[in-house]
Amino acid sequence: MNEKQYVKQFFSKNKQAYVTSSTHANGSDLSVLVDWLQPNKDMIALDIATGGGHVARKLAPNVNRLFATDITKEMLEYTSTHLQLYSNINYIIADAESLPFLDNTFDIITCRIAAHHFPNPDRFIQEVQRVLKSNGRFLLIDNVGLEEPSIDIFINSLEKMRDYSHSRSLKITEWEKLFSSNHLIVLKQERRKKTLPYNEWVHRALDNKSKIEEVKQYILAANTKIKDYFQIKAEHEEIKEFTIDEWMVLCQKLSVQS
Repeated sequence: MNEKQYVKQFFSKNKQAYVTSSTHANGSDLSVLVDWLQPNKDMIALDIATGGGHVARKLAPNVNRLFATDITKEMLEYTSTHLQLYSNINYIIADAESLPFLDNTFDIITCRIAAHHFPNPDRFIQEVQRVLKSNGRFLLIDNVGLEEPSIDIFINSLEKMRDYSHSRSLKITEWEKLFSSNHLIVLKQERRKKTLPYNEWVHRALDNKSKIEEVKQYILAANTKIKDYFQIKAEHEEIKEFTIDEWMVLCQKLSVQS
C-alpha cells in the first residue's frame, strides 16, 4: 500500500473524528482566516484537503463559489452532509499533488492542517501556483518540523507512530524555498504553539491498545530537552497534553509579466 492509499484508508476510517475534533474545529487561525485573506463575493476559492470542512465553512459565506477537495471520497461525502447550508460549495475528489483544474482559476487557495500528509510537497506547491491566478492569495496552515535535528526527528516519528498516513511536517525554511521557487511571495506569517489534549489526539487516530501504549511510552521516554520543548504535561505516568509548532502563512502569486 502506497502513502496515498494509507491516507485514504486512514481518513475513511476516521472521518467523523475529524469533523468533531476540537483541534480542527476550533483554533485561533479559523477566527482570523477571513481577515488575512480579505475575500469578496466576486472571488472563486479552493480549499485543498478540506477534511472536516472547517475552512470551507468559514470562507464560503464570503466568496462567490468555493471548491472543497479531498483525496478521500468517504471523508468528503461525510463533510458535505455537515455543510448543506452552504449552497455555493462544490465537492471534488482530488489529489493535492494533481489538481483537476485549469491554470489560473482561483482567486484564493487554502490548505489547513493537511500538508504533512502529502508525500510530495513540491508537487503540491507547483499545483497551487499553477491553478492560482496572478496576484491570487494562498493560505497555508500546518504543523511544522524544527531546525534542531533531534527535536525534528522526535515529532515526526511520534506523528508517524500515531498516524500511519503522516508523511512529514516540513520545516519553515523548507516551505520558504518551495514558495520562492514557485513565484509565491510571503505577505504575512505567524508561528505559534498549539496545545493538543493528549487523549483526544491519540484516540482520534488509534484504537489499538498496544499501539496507544507504544505512543505513550515513546513520549514518556523522551529526554528533558524534548519534554521541555513540547511542554509535555504528565501526572502519574499519564500524559495530559503537549504542544506542537504550527505555522500560518499567507502568500501571493507574483504577477506574470508579458
